Amino acid sequence: MRMAGEPPSLGEEPTANGCDQGKDFHLAPGTDGEIPMGSERMEMRKRQMSVAQETPSSTQAQHGIGNRASNACCFCWCCCCSCSCLTVRNQDEERTRRTSHELRAESIPNCEESPTPTLEEVNAWAQSFDKLMITPAGRNAFREFLRTEFSEENMLFWMACEELKQESNKSVIEEKARLIYEDYISILSPKEVSLDSRVREVINRNMLEPSQHTFDDAQLQIYTLMHRDSYPRFMNSAIYKDLLQSLSEKSIKA
Repeated sequence: MRMAGEPPSLGEEPTANGCDQGKDFHLAPGTDGEIPMGSERMEMRKRQMSVAQETPSSTQAQHGIGNRASNACCFCWCCCCSCSCLTVRNQDEERTRRTSHELRAESIPNCEESPTPTLEEVNAWAQSFDKLMITPAGRNAFREFLRTEFSEENMLFWMACEELKQESNKSVIEEKARLIYEDYISILSPKEVSLDSRVREVINRNMLEPSQHTFDDAQLQIYTLMHRDSYPRFMNSAIYKDLLQSLSEKSIKA
């Protein structure tokens, strides 16, 4: 019982006639099955609110961690994959450059190996350009002359085409054809040979599927150019005359 004017205690409600009747006020039970009172009830509500706030943030944190882990794995994988790809690509490019360098070194000797020409051979060079070009010694002498006229690329191109005709391996043919094009056909090359537009168009079509005969038309045109332009001057050059005189003197002494 409470005194008149005294406010109702927790768990009681005032009656309609102002009399006090004790009624249960249904609240969530405490941890020990008792009804939490005052500060205990506030503390429980704070804990519930705290748990409610932490739950989504924890879930987000877990998702964030998962994403970071996933991204880290993805980044590492991409990085490793990228590094591996770059490594393989660099190795392939290095191998290609090495192969190209080796092919260039093999295909452009400073001088063909040949025995010293005889007097009869040197005299035969004056009979026709074909007889000059058919012997290694004749090509070496003619190439030496072209070097003085800064047109040695014509002989180098012709010789490269001859070597290409001897190849049978498809991959080697394609690589040598590419090198010939880069060294002697490309307008960017310092050793570009002089070809007309018709022959260049033929070469460009042939380069779609390179073969031993990709440069046949160009080789013939350069051969004709050397025959008509350079060959007559070679026959009147000091290089040819000195060689002829040296061999003549040796023949007389013998």
